Amino acid sequence: MPGHKAPNETGELKDIGGKLRLFTDQALHPGARISPADAQLHYLLHVMRVRNGDRALLFNGRDGEWRCVLADVSRRGCVVVCEIQTRTQDSVADLWLAFAPIKKTPAEFLTQKATELGVAALIPVITERTVARRVNLERLRANAVEAAEQSERLSVPEIREPQMLPQFLESWLHSRRLLFCDEAGDAMTIADALANEGHHSSWGVLSGPEGGFSRAERQLIRSHPAVLPVTLGPRIMRADTAALAALAVWQAIRGDWH
Repeated sequence: MPGHKAPNETGELKDIGGKLRLFTDQALHPGARISPADAQLHYLLHVMRVRNGDRALLFNGRDGEWRCVLADVSRRGCVVVCEIQTRTQDSVADLWLAFAPIKKTPAEFLTQKATELGVAALIPVITERTVARRVNLERLRANAVEAAEQSERLSVPEIREPQMLPQFLESWLHSRRLLFCDEAGDAMTIADALANEGHHSSWGVLSGPEGGFSRAERQLIRSHPAVLPVTLGPRIMRADTAALAALAVWQAIRGDWH
Protein backbone atom coordinates (compact mmCIF):
# COMPACT_ATOMS: atom_id res chain seq x y z
CA MET A 1 0.00 0.00 0.00
CA PRO A 2 1.06 3.65 -0.32
CA GLY A 3 3.24 5.42 2.22
CA HIS A 4 1.87 5.76 5.73
CA LYS A 5 -0.28 8.64 6.87
CA ALA A 6 -2.08 9.44 10.06
CA PRO A 7 -5.11 11.68 10.68
CA ASN A 8 -4.24 15.05 12.13
CA GLU A 9 -6.38 17.24 14.37
CA THR A 10 -8.25 18.76 11.40
CA GLY A 11 -9.32 15.37 10.10
CA GLU A 12 -7.13 15.55 6.99
CA LEU A 13 -4.51 12.91 6.36
CA LYS A 14 -1.10 14.02 7.51
CA ASP A 15 1.72 13.18 5.09
CA ILE A 16 4.26 10.79 6.61
CA GLY A 17 6.21 9.83 3.50
CA GLY A 18 3.48 9.37 0.90
CA LYS A 19 -0.04 10.10 -0.33
CA LEU A 20 -3.16 8.07 0.30
CA ARG A 21 -3.64 6.97 -3.30
CA LEU A 22 -5.73 4.04 -4.50
CA PHE A 23 -6.56 2.26 -7.75
CA THR A 24 -10.15 1.38 -8.64
CA ASP A 25 -11.86 -0.28 -11.60
CA GLN A 26 -14.90 1.97 -11.17
CA ALA A 27 -15.64 5.06 -13.27
CA LEU A 28 -14.47 8.39 -11.87
CA HIS A 29 -16.43 11.63 -12.30
CA PRO A 30 -17.69 14.47 -10.09
CA GLY A 31 -19.84 13.07 -7.30
CA ALA A 32 -19.03 9.42 -8.05
CA ARG A 33 -19.32 7.29 -4.91
CA ILE A 34 -16.65 4.61 -5.01
CA SER A 35 -16.90 1.49 -2.87
CA PRO A 36 -13.37 0.34 -1.90
CA ALA A 37 -12.39 -3.27 -2.55
CA ASP A 38 -12.18 -5.51 0.52
CA ALA A 39 -8.40 -5.20 0.90
CA GLN A 40 -8.59 -1.42 0.45
CA LEU A 41 -11.40 -1.21 2.99
CA HIS A 42 -9.29 -3.04 5.56
CA TYR A 43 -6.38 -0.73 4.80
CA LEU A 44 -8.47 2.43 5.10
CA LEU A 45 -10.36 1.45 8.26
CA HIS A 46 -7.86 -0.59 10.24
CA VAL A 47 -4.42 0.59 9.07
CA MET A 48 -5.03 4.23 8.21
CA ARG A 49 -8.03 4.60 10.55
CA VAL A 50 -9.64 7.16 8.29
CA ARG A 51 -12.43 9.45 9.41
CA ASN A 52 -15.15 11.35 7.62
CA GLY A 53 -13.62 14.22 5.68
CA ASP A 54 -10.21 12.62 5.14
CA ARG A 55 -8.82 12.98 1.62
CA ALA A 56 -7.56 10.46 -0.91
CA LEU A 57 -6.56 10.27 -4.57
CA LEU A 58 -8.14 7.73 -6.93
CA PHE A 59 -7.21 6.59 -10.45
CA ASN A 60 -8.51 3.88 -12.75
CA GLY A 61 -6.31 4.01 -15.86
CA ARG A 62 -9.03 5.74 -17.90
CA ASP A 63 -10.31 8.88 -16.20
CA GLY A 64 -7.15 10.46 -14.84
CA GLU A 65 -6.58 11.11 -11.13
CA TRP A 66 -9.24 12.49 -8.80
CA ARG A 67 -9.18 14.16 -5.41
CA CYS A 68 -11.75 12.48 -3.21
CA VAL A 69 -13.20 12.69 0.27
CA LEU A 70 -13.97 9.80 2.63
CA ALA A 71 -17.61 9.62 3.74
CA ASP A 72 -20.01 7.35 5.63
CA VAL A 73 -17.07 5.97 7.62
CA SER A 74 -18.05 3.27 10.12
CA ARG A 75 -16.47 0.18 11.62
CA ARG A 76 -17.60 -1.86 8.64
CA GLY A 77 -17.32 0.39 5.65
CA CYS A 78 -16.92 3.74 3.94
CA VAL A 79 -17.27 5.33 0.52
CA VAL A 80 -14.86 7.52 -1.41
CA VAL A 81 -16.58 10.46 -3.12
CA CYS A 82 -14.93 12.09 -6.15
CA GLU A 83 -14.61 15.88 -5.97
CA ILE A 84 -12.30 17.21 -8.67
CA GLN A 85 -9.89 15.83 -11.27
CA THR A 86 -6.27 16.60 -10.36
CA ARG A 87 -4.62 15.10 -13.47
CA THR A 88 -5.93 14.13 -16.88
CA GLN A 89 -5.24 10.64 -18.19
CA ASP A 90 -1.83 10.22 -19.81
CA SER A 91 -0.39 7.46 -21.97
CA VAL A 92 2.54 5.24 -21.10
CA ALA A 93 5.29 4.26 -23.51
CA ASP A 94 4.40 1.30 -25.73
CA LEU A 95 6.86 -0.98 -23.95
CA TRP A 96 6.20 -4.59 -22.93
CA LEU A 97 8.28 -6.90 -20.76
CA ALA A 98 8.37 -10.62 -21.55
CA PHE A 99 10.19 -12.54 -18.82
CA ALA A 100 10.82 -16.10 -17.77
CA PRO A 101 9.13 -16.52 -14.36
CA ILE A 102 11.54 -16.75 -11.47
CA LYS A 103 11.10 -17.62 -7.82
CA LYS A 104 8.25 -15.95 -5.93
CA THR A 105 10.01 -12.99 -4.34
CA PRO A 106 12.09 -11.98 -7.40
CA ALA A 107 9.01 -12.31 -9.66
CA GLU A 108 7.01 -10.01 -7.40
CA PHE A 109 9.96 -7.62 -7.13
CA LEU A 110 10.34 -7.62 -10.92
CA THR A 111 6.65 -6.83 -11.37
CA GLN A 112 6.81 -3.93 -8.94
CA LYS A 113 9.93 -2.38 -10.44
CA ALA A 114 8.81 -2.90 -14.04
CA THR A 115 5.61 -1.06 -13.16
CA GLU A 116 7.65 1.81 -11.71
CA LEU A 117 9.74 1.83 -14.90
CA GLY A 118 6.62 2.38 -17.00
CA VAL A 119 5.91 -0.88 -18.84
CA ALA A 120 2.49 -1.23 -20.43
CA ALA A 121 2.28 -5.04 -20.24
CA LEU A 122 4.05 -7.96 -18.56
CA ILE A 123 4.10 -11.40 -20.19
CA PRO A 124 5.42 -14.51 -18.39
CA VAL A 125 7.22 -16.77 -20.90
CA ILE A 126 7.99 -20.41 -20.07
CA THR A 127 11.38 -21.63 -21.32
CA GLU A 128 13.27 -24.92 -21.12
CA ARG A 129 15.11 -23.85 -17.96
CA THR A 130 12.23 -22.04 -16.27
CA VAL A 131 11.97 -23.37 -12.72
CA ALA A 132 8.91 -21.46 -11.51
CA ARG A 133 6.34 -22.69 -14.04
CA ARG A 134 3.27 -21.85 -11.95
CA VAL A 135 2.53 -18.14 -12.10
CA ASN A 136 0.18 -16.48 -9.61
CA LEU A 137 -1.27 -13.82 -11.89
CA GLU A 138 -3.55 -12.45 -9.18
CA ARG A 139 -0.56 -11.86 -6.90
CA LEU A 140 1.46 -10.26 -9.70
CA ARG A 141 -1.45 -7.94 -10.49
CA ALA A 142 -1.71 -6.96 -6.82
CA ASN A 143 1.99 -6.08 -6.87
CA ALA A 144 1.51 -4.04 -10.04
CA VAL A 145 -1.43 -2.14 -8.52
CA GLU A 146 0.54 -1.36 -5.38
CA ALA A 147 3.53 -0.14 -7.39
CA ALA A 148 1.28 2.05 -9.57
CA GLU A 149 -0.26 3.60 -6.46
CA GLN A 150 3.15 4.35 -4.96
CA SER A 151 4.81 5.62 -8.15
CA GLU A 152 1.94 7.97 -9.08
CA ARG A 153 1.27 6.20 -12.36
CA LEU A 154 -2.18 6.79 -13.79
CA SER A 155 -2.51 3.22 -15.09
CA VAL A 156 -1.68 -0.35 -14.10
CA PRO A 157 0.21 -2.56 -16.59
CA GLU A 158 -1.63 -5.48 -18.11
CA ILE A 159 -0.59 -8.85 -16.66
CA ARG A 160 -1.00 -11.49 -19.37
CA GLU A 161 -1.36 -15.25 -19.27
CA PRO A 162 1.89 -17.27 -19.41
CA GLN A 163 2.99 -18.55 -22.83
CA MET A 164 5.49 -21.17 -23.93
CA LEU A 165 8.45 -19.58 -25.72
CA PRO A 166 7.66 -20.96 -29.23
CA GLN A 167 4.03 -19.81 -29.03
CA PHE A 168 5.14 -16.44 -27.67
CA LEU A 169 7.48 -15.88 -30.62
CA GLU A 170 4.90 -17.13 -33.13
CA SER A 171 2.34 -14.60 -31.90
CA TRP A 172 4.80 -11.68 -31.65
CA LEU A 173 4.03 -9.06 -34.32
CA HIS A 174 6.87 -8.27 -36.71
CA SER A 175 6.11 -4.56 -36.34
CA ARG A 176 6.96 -4.58 -32.62
CA ARG A 177 10.72 -4.60 -32.00
CA LEU A 178 11.85 -7.13 -29.38
CA LEU A 179 15.06 -6.48 -27.45
CA PHE A 180 16.56 -9.88 -26.66
CA CYS A 181 18.82 -9.77 -23.60
CA ASP A 182 21.40 -12.23 -24.95
CA GLU A 183 23.87 -13.23 -22.25
CA ALA A 184 26.20 -14.83 -24.81
CA GLY A 185 27.81 -11.42 -25.30
CA ASP A 186 28.19 -11.54 -29.10
CA ALA A 187 25.58 -8.86 -29.75
CA MET A 188 25.60 -5.08 -30.03
CA THR A 189 25.42 -3.10 -26.79
CA ILE A 190 21.90 -2.11 -25.89
CA ALA A 191 22.71 1.61 -26.06
CA ASP A 192 24.19 1.35 -29.55
CA ALA A 193 21.35 -0.87 -30.75
CA LEU A 194 18.69 1.57 -29.56
CA ALA A 195 20.53 4.56 -31.00
CA ASN A 196 20.48 2.92 -34.45
CA GLU A 197 16.73 2.16 -34.40
CA GLY A 198 15.13 5.37 -35.55
CA HIS A 199 11.50 4.68 -36.47
CA HIS A 200 10.05 2.00 -34.18
CA SER A 201 7.58 3.18 -31.52
CA SER A 202 6.38 -0.22 -30.25
CA TRP A 203 8.89 -2.28 -28.28
CA GLY A 204 9.33 -5.25 -26.02
CA VAL A 205 12.09 -6.67 -23.85
CA LEU A 206 12.70 -10.41 -23.52
CA SER A 207 14.71 -11.65 -20.54
CA GLY A 208 15.52 -15.25 -19.72
CA PRO A 209 15.39 -17.64 -16.76
CA GLU A 210 17.97 -18.06 -14.02
CA GLY A 211 19.84 -20.65 -16.08
CA GLY A 212 19.68 -18.67 -19.30
CA PHE A 213 18.23 -19.69 -22.64
CA SER A 214 19.30 -22.97 -24.22
CA ARG A 215 21.30 -22.95 -27.45
CA ALA A 216 18.23 -24.04 -29.42
CA GLU A 217 16.13 -21.31 -27.82
CA ARG A 218 18.74 -18.66 -28.64
CA GLN A 219 18.69 -19.73 -32.27
CA LEU A 220 14.89 -19.70 -32.34
CA ILE A 221 14.71 -16.24 -30.79
CA ARG A 222 17.39 -14.79 -33.08
CA SER A 223 15.59 -16.13 -36.15
CA HIS A 224 12.54 -13.96 -35.48
CA PRO A 225 12.54 -10.87 -37.77
CA ALA A 226 11.46 -8.53 -34.96
CA VAL A 227 14.24 -9.55 -32.57
CA LEU A 228 17.17 -7.26 -31.84
CA PRO A 229 19.83 -9.14 -29.79
CA VAL A 230 21.64 -6.91 -27.31
CA THR A 231 24.25 -7.26 -24.60
CA LEU A 232 24.02 -5.54 -21.22
CA GLY A 233 27.74 -5.28 -20.63
CA PRO A 234 30.63 -7.38 -19.34
CA ARG A 235 29.09 -8.60 -16.07
CA ILE A 236 26.73 -11.54 -15.57
CA MET A 237 23.44 -10.27 -14.16
CA ARG A 238 20.67 -12.04 -12.34
CA ALA A 239 17.58 -12.56 -14.47
CA ASP A 240 15.56 -9.86 -12.70
CA THR A 241 18.47 -7.40 -12.78
CA ALA A 242 18.95 -7.87 -16.53
CA ALA A 243 15.27 -7.22 -17.27
CA LEU A 244 15.17 -4.04 -15.19
CA ALA A 245 18.48 -2.79 -16.60
CA ALA A 246 17.17 -3.18 -20.15
CA LEU A 247 13.96 -1.33 -19.28
CA ALA A 248 15.89 1.53 -17.69
CA VAL A 249 18.20 1.93 -20.68
CA TRP A 250 15.24 1.88 -23.08
CA GLN A 251 13.43 4.55 -21.08
CA ALA A 252 16.57 6.70 -20.96
CA ILE A 253 17.17 6.53 -24.72
CA ARG A 254 13.73 6.12 -26.31
CA GLY A 255 11.13 6.45 -23.58
CA ASP A 256 9.73 9.12 -21.27
CA TRP A 257 13.10 9.73 -19.57
CA HIS A 258 14.43 11.11 -22.84
